[in-house]
Amino acid sequence: MKDQRSARERMVRTQIAARGVADRAVLAAMASVPREEFLPPELAEFAYEDHPLPIASGQTISQPYIVALMTAALQLRGDERVLEIGTGSGYAAAILGRCAREVYSVERHAELAESAAARLRELGFDNVHVLHGDGTLGWREHAPFDAIVVAAGGPKVPAALLDQLAVGGRLVIPVGEEKSLQTLVRMTRQPDGDFRREDLGDVRFVPLIGAEGWQGEEWDGRPKKVETAASTLGHLLHEVAEPIAGPIERVDVGSLVERIGDARVVLIGEATHGTSEFYALRAHLTKELIRARGFTIVAAEADWPDAARVLRWVRGMPSPEAPEWRAFDRFPTWMWRNHEVLEFVEWLREWNVGHPPVGFYGLDLYSMYRSIHRVLEYLDRVDPDAAKVARQRYACLTPWEGDPATYGRAAVTGRYRVCEREAVAMLRDVLARELEYSLRDGESFLDAAGNARVVADAERYYRVMYYGGEESWNLRDTHMFETLEALLRFHGADAKAVVWEHNSHVGNAAATEMGVRGQTNIGHLCRRALGDAAFLIGFGTDHGTVAAAHDWDGPMDVMQVRPSHERSYEALCHQSGVPAFFLHLRAPAREEVRLELEAPRLERAIGVVYRPETELQSHYFHAALPHQFDEWIWFDQTRAVRPVTHAEARRLPRAHPFA
Repeated sequence: MKDQRSARERMVRTQIAARGVADRAVLAAMASVPREEFLPPELAEFAYEDHPLPIASGQTISQPYIVALMTAALQLRGDERVLEIGTGSGYAAAILGRCAREVYSVERHAELAESAAARLRELGFDNVHVLHGDGTLGWREHAPFDAIVVAAGGPKVPAALLDQLAVGGRLVIPVGEEKSLQTLVRMTRQPDGDFRREDLGDVRFVPLIGAEGWQGEEWDGRPKKVETAASTLGHLLHEVAEPIAGPIERVDVGSLVERIGDARVVLIGEATHGTSEFYALRAHLTKELIRARGFTIVAAEADWPDAARVLRWVRGMPSPEAPEWRAFDRFPTWMWRNHEVLEFVEWLREWNVGHPPVGFYGLDLYSMYRSIHRVLEYLDRVDPDAAKVARQRYACLTPWEGDPATYGRAAVTGRYRVCEREAVAMLRDVLARELEYSLRDGESFLDAAGNARVVADAERYYRVMYYGGEESWNLRDTHMFETLEALLRFHGADAKAVVWEHNSHVGNAAATEMGVRGQTNIGHLCRRALGDAAFLIGFGTDHGTVAAAHDWDGPMDVMQVRPSHERSYEALCHQSGVPAFFLHLRAPAREEVRLELEAPRLERAIGVVYRPETELQSHYFHAALPHQFDEWIWFDQTRAVRPVTHAEARRLPRAHPFA
C-alpha cells in the first residue's frame, strides 16, 4: 500500500537513520520489509510507530530501531550464515534475510514458530528457516555461524552459542544479572579461540528462557506461561499490601516516610496528569517529608517562570510581573491550576512563616519566550550593559515568539539560521557572573540563571523535535535533571528535594520499554547519580474519571477511565481486592513480591491527552515494576482533579499565582 510505504520510509528516516544507524543494507532492508504483515490485522495501522507491539503467546514484535540497531551490530556483508534466537513474528528474521545469505531462527513458542515460518514462506523469504526449540542451545546442525543475534536477555552469554560461532563471527546479545535490565554486548571470536567483548549500551529485553538462560521455567519442548497466574499474584498482593484508609489528608504515611529514610531526592509520580487522588496523596506525603525529614525543595514538571510565581507567593516575596499574567495559563491549564495543588500552595505559604523556607520550582523547558523576558527584566535591574547584549542575542529568536515550534521547523529546514550560539553564550555569561550577581540577591540570580538555562535548552529542543526519535524526549528530561542538580547545589550540601512528575518521567526508564527505545528520564538519571539516595514512587488506578483532552491543545473533559488491561500490573492490583494500598518494592517483607512482579507486564500511562478508543496502543507500555519504582501506590477507583475556575480565580488575592 502506498500509504504504508510512505510510513515505512518515514520510519527509516526519522527513527533509524536519524539515530545513527548508517549501514546501507540495514536501512534498505528496513525500507523494504512490510512490518504490517508481521502484526495482527487490528494493529497494522500502528506498524511504523516507534514502539514494540503485542503479538501472540504474550510476546511482542520489537521496536523497529532496536531491530535495525542489532542487525547493524552484526556487521553483515551479505554472504553470511546467521543464527537468530527468538523468531517471534518473523519480522527481524525477514530483515536479516535481506542482509545475509542464510538465516536460521529458533523460537521456543510453537505457535509463533509455526505462524512465522508460514508467513515468511508466503512473503518469499526462502532463505529463512525456523525451528521450534530451546534457543539457548542454538541450532548445532547448521553451525558454525558467521553471526548470531539474540532477542532476549540472559544472565550470561550461553556457552552453546559461543561454541557455534565461527572464527571472526559476531554474537550480539543483551546480558544482565537482572531479568529486566541488561547491557547489549557484542562478542567476536578471535583466531586463537578467545572472545573480544564490546558493550553497546543499556537495553531492556524479555528474559531469555532455556537450559542456558534464566531458569524461570523448565523446557520440555512445549511453550509455557512465563508468569505466575494473575489470580495467584492478586492474592499475594492482598497479603502484602499496606492498606490506605480514610480521607487522604489523614492517611498515615509514617511507614512510607521510614522506608524513604535518608534519601536526598524523592520522586513522586502520577499515572495521569488529571487524577485527584494522585495529586492529593503526593501533596500529603510531601508535607510530611517537609515536617519530618527537612525537605526544602519541591520541583515540579512545570515551567520555570510559572513556578517562580508560586515560589514568590509561598515565600511572601514581591512579584515583579504585571498582575494580568497568570501562572500555568498555557495548555494544559488543569495540570497545575487545580484545587489539589492550590491547597498545597496555601499550606506551604503558611508553613514558611516561622519555619526554614521551602521553595517551589519548575523543571520544564516550554517557556522559552517568557524566560527570555524574565532574563531581560533581571539584567535591566542588575547590569544594564549586559541587558543590551542579551537583547541583541535573543533577537535571533524573537520573530518566532507567537509559535516557538515554527522556529524549530524553519531552522532544521534551513530557511532560518540556528540561534544556538547566542542562547548558549547568554547562559554562559550569566553563570560566569554568579558570584557578582548572587551577592545582591541569591534567589533572583537563581531565577535568572534558571530562565537562561531554559532558553538555551528550549532552543535546541524545538529544533530536534522535528527529527523525531528519542532525542527531544532525552533533551527535555536531561534538562529537568540538570535543573534539579542546580537547585540542590544552590541550596547547599544538606538540601533535599521532592520531585513531582508523571510516572513516565520519575520511574527508572531502564526498567521499561523506554530504555529499549534509547530513552532516558529524570528517574533513571537520578538513580545513576544518587543510587539509593533517590527514592522513586509510582501511582496506579484501575478505573474512574480523569481530567484530560481528546487532542493536544483541546479543551479539558472529564472522561471515564477504562478498566485496566488483563495483562497489566493494574489488573493485578485490581484483583488484589484492596481498594487502596502502599506496596513496598525496594526491600519488601516477602522477597517473592519482587520475584513474581519482575516479569515485564503492561503498565498504563495517561498524559494530558486520553484516547480510550485506542488505549492499548496509545497508553500502555511494558515495564518491570520492581525495577522501575521503589514504592507503588494504588487507588482502585479514582476521580478527576478539580480545576480552579475563572470565578474562583477572581476571588483570590491580586498577587496570587492563580489569580
